[in-house]
Amino acid sequence: MPQAADSRSNHMVLGPDKKLGLIRDTSIQPFAPKEETIEIPLPQGVTDVDLEVNLSYQLRPGDIYPIHNIKKHVSIDPK
Repeated sequence: MPQAADSRSNHMVLGPDKKLGLIRDTSIQPFAPKEETIEIPLPQGVTDVDLEVNLSYQLRPGDIYPIHNIKKHVSIDPK
């Protein structure tokens, strides 16, 4: 789903009456590679994280089709 702004700021807005420009396109195109970066602030002192990522397709509310799921244990210890 493309994310839109009101052209006065970079804050995402909802509603067709306020959307004047795209600030980020989060859609996944068929057969086109796409890489996304997500930054999550963690509390001080956290050194290990269990991650779970789910990729699904949602045509309309309530219709969710799972595509891929991955679970990983990641050590972020700076040593």
